[in-house]
Amino acid sequence: MTTSESTIRPDYAALTQAPVCAEPFTHIMVPHFIRQDDLPRLFASLPAIHSGGSFPPQSLKLAPLVQALVREMEGPELRRIIAQKLNLDLDTAPSMLTIRGRTREKDGRIHTDSLAKRVTILLYLNPTGPHWGKQEGCLRLLRGPHDIEDYAKEVQPVDGTLLIFPNGPTTWHGHKQFVGSRYTIQLNYMTEDAKARSELRRHKLSALAKKLPLPAMGY
Repeated sequence: MTTSESTIRPDYAALTQAPVCAEPFTHIMVPHFIRQDDLPRLFASLPAIHSGGSFPPQSLKLAPLVQALVREMEGPELRRIIAQKLNLDLDTAPSMLTIRGRTREKDGRIHTDSLAKRVTILLYLNPTGPHWGKQEGCLRLLRGPHDIEDYAKEVQPVDGTLLIFPNGPTTWHGHKQFVGSRYTIQLNYMTEDAKARSELRRHKLSALAKKLPLPAMGY
């Protein structure tokens, strides 16, 4: 693989120009934050993930192209633009990145993110498909905690779409049930309090545990 094939540069200009929306809560959405020309090789490079849950990148065997994307997501340019657009000081905010590859029946229930997470950034890495058109697995930004149909915006998790929102007590979101392959990179800028430190410790322990080989089963 050549150097150009193992590097990727998201469309930071599109993020810079994207509007900050207020309904139902502050958010930014950028279709094709991953450029269309880069999507086929990125889709082909995604790690095989056969179980649900979030995986720290250290626990997965990542192709060079995905490693390069993780570096971009954790890098200073994305942080700087988000801080500027949301008028936040994120210079010293710890970050936490995970990768999901599969959605289970129990996933997608209406929730707000932990307040230890100051900002949530979701990058969707799935090809367009008929199930998304049926609204299965499409993230909804909700007006309240009780009705998945009471949404202001629905985001198909496809084609390098980026979604950003600062967390708060009313940032309700969720999706209709979907079981199957659904790749997402989630990046969070964290607070600097004890709760955030606890979540970051669990994150590091999870990365270690998921790298350990499973014990042989004595059947």
